[in-house]
Amino acid sequence: MTVTYTSEVTTSGGFGCFLKLLLRWRGSIYKLIWPDLFAFMILYYSINLTYRFALNNEQQLIFEKIVRYCEKYGNLIPLSFVLGFYVTQVMTRWWSQYNAIPFPDNLAILISASVKEDSDHARMVRRTIMRYVCLAFTMTLTMISPKVKKRFPTTGHFVEAGLLERDEKKIIEDIDDEYPSYSKYW
Repeated sequence: MTVTYTSEVTTSGGFGCFLKLLLRWRGSIYKLIWPDLFAFMILYYSINLTYRFALNNEQQLIFEKIVRYCEKYGNLIPLSFVLGFYVTQVMTRWWSQYNAIPFPDNLAILISASVKEDSDHARMVRRTIMRYVCLAFTMTLTMISPKVKKRFPTTGHFVEAGLLERDEKKIIEDIDDEYPSYSKYW
């Protein structure tokens, strides 16, 4: 979620401006990290208090040996390499998902180059094909995105948006009644 503070930065002044913006909760970095910070603090202080008050001298020496062992051999794991590999995998997956989004622009250019006539019939064919492409894309997104599903909960909303005509809506509803468990975006 993007929260802009531009209007507040330009209209505020004085010493407290930066602190006021830093301590905002909505859209804040603190809102994102507080659960992790809280878990870390609980773990840290539980280990600290256990070491100081629950362990005797002999157990403290064993604990210190374990800490030294972890410190000595902890650098043998190439953490930067593993982290770099992980980030590469995440970015590769994200980029492949982004490239899988079907943008209708290229298809519109291809259709306008393929259907070259200047008549009203050719223009309507081009528009109908692109309307079907946008309808299929939107129907697919209703199965993926809750926001799109909220915008288009029924086939009647596709008609209102101009992506579907009433007779086409009837065809899709008939197919949906006959095959209720299959997707109809094709």
